[in-house]
Amino acid sequence: MTRNARAHQPAADRPTKVLTHATAVLLIGVAAVAAPFAILHYTGPTPSGGVIWDFSMGLGFGALGLAALQFALTGRLRWITHPFGADIVYLAHRYLSWGAVALVLAHFGLLYVFHQPALGVLNPLEARWELTAGRVGLGCFLLLIFTSEFRKRLHLRHEWWRTLHLGLAVFGMLAATAHVLAVGNLTDTAAKRALWLGATFGFVAVLIYTHVYRPWISARNPWRVVSNTEERGGVHTLELAPEGRALHRWKPGQFAWLKVERSPYSLVEHPFTISTAPEKGPNLAFSIKPLGDHSSELAQTPIGARAYVDGPYGAFSIDRMAKAPGMVMIAGGVGITPILSNLHALEARADRRPIILIYANSTWEDASFREELAAMKRKLNLTLVHVVENPPDDWDGERGRVSRETLIQHLPADTRSWPHLLCGPAPMVHAVRRELDKLGVKSRHIDNEIFELV
Repeated sequence: MTRNARAHQPAADRPTKVLTHATAVLLIGVAAVAAPFAILHYTGPTPSGGVIWDFSMGLGFGALGLAALQFALTGRLRWITHPFGADIVYLAHRYLSWGAVALVLAHFGLLYVFHQPALGVLNPLEARWELTAGRVGLGCFLLLIFTSEFRKRLHLRHEWWRTLHLGLAVFGMLAATAHVLAVGNLTDTAAKRALWLGATFGFVAVLIYTHVYRPWISARNPWRVVSNTEERGGVHTLELAPEGRALHRWKPGQFAWLKVERSPYSLVEHPFTISTAPEKGPNLAFSIKPLGDHSSELAQTPIGARAYVDGPYGAFSIDRMAKAPGMVMIAGGVGITPILSNLHALEARADRRPIILIYANSTWEDASFREELAAMKRKLNLTLVHVVENPPDDWDGERGRVSRETLIQHLPADTRSWPHLLCGPAPMVHAVRRELDKLGVKSRHIDNEIFELV
């Protein structure tokens, strides 16, 4: 570990601190899911309808516990996101949502097959309201997952999808909780009813924090767009100056959710990497490539526009790598932005550790910030390798895509234990990870930024 790198590493980013924090968050999550079963077990006997009946009830309660947990995972609570990165937490939310719905379906299926009379009539016009409420909750959760997984195929604009997603999640959770309380199975004591009311108040509290309190804080700390610079590859860099409090605890490689010329309470926002480093603040720079939806509009932002920033988030940062003797960075297209931020920080800190950057683009003109990267070589111990899929006729560099041969040629054997930072389109990242694995790079030495959160 270099003394310079150690001096810039926040205490909370030291490996033992991160591991302890991550373990605590995971244990709290397990406890949150297990709490319903513990309370149900220890607060008095419950009439049993048999093994299958009890198992079905357990599945239903487990599903509701997982569903309630999703609001915390998507609430951008820093004590949850810090050790893992917000992108990993959102990925966990996605898979746990599938798990919650699978449990609900199993709960309903077992009752339908083995205890059908308990379901009553299926026609919602004739069924008891509390049974219909449960089916409405299940329908909301199924529709929520379907519209999320197939958002692009359904041509749902991001802002419409977010509104629908939030509405379905809240309505589905309320309907499911009403179903549990009204049906009365395993809620026969005050303590058991308090459990589900507490879960309801908990997710409502997270909603208020996420969609009321935090936007209110943002409204008191607006930003102003002071420049909009067109880069190569169609990328536009927006520079924002604070009109209130500057960004707090900002680390290189992190990202923030950005709203421009909209209410701080608007659901129209997108996550973008802060492409400069904290040492060059307090102004922020966001490098945006128009890829459809709101990003195309943001690329045309006029100077003087008011903006709101919610961040920073993410763990794709050199601040987690103070012990590394060197670093390998592999970027594709606009995935260069978090890499660029980390390089800016290394430059500002006069960090002379060796860095190998492999930067892939479709064409040479698509290589955003190529002049800036070339200039960094004068101050950094940086080896820069451009890989161009469709190069110009006079190109004498690497051609095609980042392949096994590319990695073997430019990554010496002693770099296998270095951190490998990957960011770019998902197919590229997956392919590079596979090749690095074949070359003997252990998964703990590979960190990739998830290119699209939603």
